[in-house]
Parts: sequence; structure tokens; C-alpha cells
Amino acid sequence: MTIGVYPGSFDPFTVGHLDVLANAADLFDVVYVAVLHNSQKQPTFTKEERVQMIENVIRTEGLSNVRCGTFDGLLVNYAKAVGATHIVRGLRATSDFEYEFQIDAVNRHLSQELRTVYFMASPAHSFLSSSNVKEIGAWGGSIQGLVPQVNEDIISERLTRK
Repeated sequence: MTIGVYPGSFDPFTVGHLDVLANAADLFDVVYVAVLHNSQKQPTFTKEERVQMIENVIRTEGLSNVRCGTFDGLLVNYAKAVGATHIVRGLRATSDFEYEFQIDAVNRHLSQELRTVYFMASPAHSFLSSSNVKEIGAWGGSIQGLVPQVNEDIISERLTRK
């Protein structure tokens, strides 16, 4: 059985994240979406809210081989705990590659058997980030088509309140 872990802060989960997740779900027997707490960011949504929104997407999209949870600490330890052999990441631009290359090197140092699989963002999502969604929503712009429809209302409401 091949198991992948798709880690991220997912604050909020976008259609770009969904694109990567759907590709990973086609490749792996099981994919764990691992919501992490990034101490360098101030999240708009709690970890529990992000997990709930991702579970809404998993259910709506019929991704029966995808699980969602949270973790603190080292990703390699979480991957080992769930039996994963691969980390799933998305790439939008060359700047993403430089960052991901460094993270992969650190993860390989910590766990030589863990490999990273990258999915290129589809051109329609190459500009998209959670930060873009938050800025657009905070200024009252429409986030339709940027986040999964099942979560659009809750995300819009939170962003316009901020």
C-alpha cells in the first residue's frame, strides 16, 4: 500500500490545493492531508476549522482514500506514524521550487526513505495562494472559483469580518 502525506497550513484550502490533492488521490492508495500549525503565520481559521473545511471537500468530491488530521512537530515523524513513504507537494512557479528543494533536502536528511512527489499547478491555478484568497476576501472581492464551493460562504464570511 502506498501512502502519501500532503502537509500544509491550508488557511484556507483553495481549489489549487484541491487540484494537487485530487492528483495525489489518483496516485496513492491513501493520502493524509496534514494540517499544521505554522508558528510564522497568524492563521485566520483554527486547525479544527481547517480540518472541518477539508473534510467537507473530501466528502463533496468523493475522495474516499483521503484522510485529514493535524500535527505538530516534524513532518517526517508524522509521516512515519501514518506509514507514509511519500510527501505530496504542489509547485506553482520557480520560486516554489527553490523553497521546496530546501525542504526536501532537510526531510531527506532526517529520513532517507521518505520521498517527495511534486504536482505542477494547472495553469488556471498557478497564481493562486491562500494569501491571495485572504487579501481578496478582506477587501470584499469575490472568492468564487478560488476556494471549493462547499466552503465558500464560511470563508467569505470570516474574511469580510476581519
